[in-house]
Amino acid sequence: MQLAILILAAGKASRMGAVKLLLKVKGTTLLENAIANSKKIKNTAVVCVLGAHASEIKETISPKSIAFIINKNYAQGLSSSIIAGIKYLQKQGIQFDGIFIQLADQPAIEPAYYQEMTSLFSKEKTKIIAANYGDNYGVPAIFPKKFINNLLKISGDKGAKEFLQKNKKEVISPQVTVNLLDIDTPEEYNNYLNSL
Repeated sequence: MQLAILILAAGKASRMGAVKLLLKVKGTTLLENAIANSKKIKNTAVVCVLGAHASEIKETISPKSIAFIINKNYAQGLSSSIIAGIKYLQKQGIQFDGIFIQLADQPAIEPAYYQEMTSLFSKEKTKIIAANYGDNYGVPAIFPKKFINNLLKISGDKGAKEFLQKNKKEVISPQVTVNLLDIDTPEEYNNYLNSL
């Protein structure tokens, strides 16, 4: 089973008032933490999609066997980063059975949860494996290859979430719910640090 991991890290993070992905959590930046977790998954090609603060991020973080690509349309929302990532994979001729979409600002997700998702996908390669939000599904999510053309048509900031809701019959998720905290504001960041 081959997976292509897309780490979405292109947003402006305007509510944070700083380059969010360079904030430190447990001695490493949010983005480095996301990259390190994705590297623990076997048989993967890892692509990190940058946008708003690309130059500052690239100066701080040196890619270690992952590809950094720039989404010039990042202002059009998360969907544009997913599309940019897929187009890069296609252009590079990277083979995959599924695309694992992750967000760089969800530090509370443990590597074990990603492993559980990939294990589910290895058994159910035609199903979308989405994170269990309790009452619904969300990203991180693994999309089988057969959905790629549909993903290229999504738009806006909630494109992937809407796509999951529309295709609920095709979605399965781990039974365990997960802490899907997105860090978007200084208050959320400080609350998360205090919870560690």
